[in-house]
Amino acid sequence: MEHGVNTLREIYHQPKVWDVCLQYLDTVDVHALAGDQDPEVVAWIFVGCGTSYYLAQAAANSFTLLNGRRAYAVPASEVTIFPELVFPNKPSQIFPVLISRSGHTSEILQVAAWLNARGIDFLTVTCDGNELETTTPRVIKLPVVESSTVMTSSFTSMLLALQYVAAWFAGDREFLTALKRLPQLLEGLLEKYGPEVERFAQDRFDNFTFLGQGALYAIACETALKVMESSSSYAQYFHTLEFRHGPKSIVSNRTLVGALISEAGYSDEILVLEEMKELGGLTMAVASEATSRLRSAADLLIELSLPVPELARLVIYVVWGQLLGSYLGLAKGLDPDNPRHLSRIVTLPA
Repeated sequence: MEHGVNTLREIYHQPKVWDVCLQYLDTVDVHALAGDQDPEVVAWIFVGCGTSYYLAQAAANSFTLLNGRRAYAVPASEVTIFPELVFPNKPSQIFPVLISRSGHTSEILQVAAWLNARGIDFLTVTCDGNELETTTPRVIKLPVVESSTVMTSSFTSMLLALQYVAAWFAGDREFLTALKRLPQLLEGLLEKYGPEVERFAQDRFDNFTFLGQGALYAIACETALKVMESSSSYAQYFHTLEFRHGPKSIVSNRTLVGALISEAGYSDEILVLEEMKELGGLTMAVASEATSRLRSAADLLIELSLPVPELARLVIYVVWGQLLGSYLGLAKGLDPDNPRHLSRIVTLPA
């Protein structure tokens, strides 16, 4: 089989997967699952590993912004090794959300066992289900079938689900409507920019840095991970304006600096991208709307022009890192379907 076929198919089929998941979410009884865990009363803590941890960060940001109450994200290992740092409050004041595509990841199952041993209720969000869905009656199991090693449609679909729940608590019908517009909007963007990302990935880079502020920082983290996983490349991630404070020393004509441009930080973030281009770096930008300055600063520009709130665009910002990582891997003669040293599920010895 041709290299990368499964991963690329799953990336490009995300609009259809999102449609199915959003229809499923309309049937979910959110009140029964979590209606007794109002974010205004209890702290929601999102827990994941690897890609699911970055998903947890994006979900926590979504809950914070939509409900006006601080939510948190932690790696699963922190819960079992340093629980006093993760859960300093009484059990009645926290509501963990455990995220796992497979439902079979060892560290997530250890967290579920730790919570159950202490009588702490929690919600699970998964695609495959497996053991995780048996640990609690509070389960969102999305109809996503994904064969690739790296998470693509599973990441975006689970993020959509958690944003859906956040908007339900906020009573934000406009946001829910915006989520339902995303599948159709992404289809057009993939047709336009997919070939451009493929061409851009033919350049040779020594290293990669991805930048984002606010809710987009978690997406920058996930973008870097996708490039690492799919192309066995070295990639880093920073808050955009922090990149000036030392890390920019790595920039050369074989460095790709990718910026996920926010609305609130638009002018400041473009300044950073301009500076990196002046230092000799190649640049990539994803933004809602592009000014002439951004067009000049970006060697690859993905202009979304989406008529939905910025927070609802998070899943669409994710897609370009997925594509870039896969095409970079193919350009290096690698197989993104079978990344080096990686397996689909991380399980630890008993």
